[in-house]
Amino acid sequence: MSTPRRLTALRRAAPALGLFAAARLTGMLVLAVWAWHLGRSPRALLATAWDADWYIKIAANGYGRTLYWPDGTVQSDLAFFPFYPSLLRLVTTALPVAGGTAGLLVSWSAAGAAAWGIHAVGERLAGRRTATALVLLWGLLPHSVVLSMAYTEPVMTALAAWSLWAVLERRWLWAGGLAVLAGLSRPNAVAVAAAVTAAAAAALWGGGRGARRDWRVWAAGAVAPLGWCGYVLSVGARRGDPLGGYFAVQAAWTSRFDFGRGSLRFVRKLATGPFDLGYTMAFLITVAALLLFALFVLERPPLPLLVYTGVLVLITVGGSGFFESKPRFLLPAFPLLLPLAAALTKARPRAAVTVTAALAGLSFAYGAYLLTLAPMAL
Repeated sequence: MSTPRRLTALRRAAPALGLFAAARLTGMLVLAVWAWHLGRSPRALLATAWDADWYIKIAANGYGRTLYWPDGTVQSDLAFFPFYPSLLRLVTTALPVAGGTAGLLVSWSAAGAAAWGIHAVGERLAGRRTATALVLLWGLLPHSVVLSMAYTEPVMTALAAWSLWAVLERRWLWAGGLAVLAGLSRPNAVAVAAAVTAAAAAALWGGGRGARRDWRVWAAGAVAPLGWCGYVLSVGARRGDPLGGYFAVQAAWTSRFDFGRGSLRFVRKLATGPFDLGYTMAFLITVAALLLFALFVLERPPLPLLVYTGVLVLITVGGSGFFESKPRFLLPAFPLLLPLAAALTKARPRAAVTVTAALAGLSFAYGAYLLTLAPMAL
């Protein structure tokens, strides 16, 4: 995209980005007021809570940290992909800031880039109004506080959104390159590689002789999985099992893909006993995601968006362990919100404002709860 086109696209996205920024800033203000009321530091909650601490330590010291717990759980920092801590190290080298502040700078910048990318995808598929609603809904998800934390979801979503946009625009080298970086950011970013590779295969299959002669299509499909596969294989080699070593690390964290059996067992427990609000919300959000995915499929979306979203949903629903984190794993699945965004743009103004206000209240209150009162990890 040329500079004039980028500036035009940015101006078109400006209202959506303004709404997104207002939503996230308000959410952080609510969190800050509540945290100060409890005598806690909002910055510490956003910059160093849970996984953020692991990333900060990797950025500062490299890999090699392992925690052993009495219940047999073994938590190795090899479970965390390297792109985000590399960005933290770059920022702390270039600026006089600590790791937590660097994490916030990276995540906030990435969240803005992700919102712009989501707008670009939404505008191309459904028009500017729906794209604006899509960005706003993404910023008001119940668990969108993660977008304001030193976590990897904003970075992955930014890379995924722009990679998907590049695929839709047939900018194959950009799509493949961004998929490589996305694959180095998070385990479930394999969805980006799958989307780009599937789109390239479809173009080669149905695009005629011209597409088959375009080396850029071949290159995008070939390089897209290299980031994800490269890190998984490198961890496997380090553990002495190139194909299974990374998955053994994840299993030691109690995270594994079992086609949903672990999730079903947890849901049965959830139905028979009292659980913290976070677990109930995780269940409700996951069910809502499945319903939205069904609506999304009925809209017959472009293949790369269908593959990307489907893989994210499959990994989330089919994985066991850390049930409370499933909403966070679904955060990059922004195409799920397209049916809601389209409905919101068609609703009467009063109804649209009421729904948006209700979502905002839920998002701000639940975000403050997750970081100050909830006992489980994000």
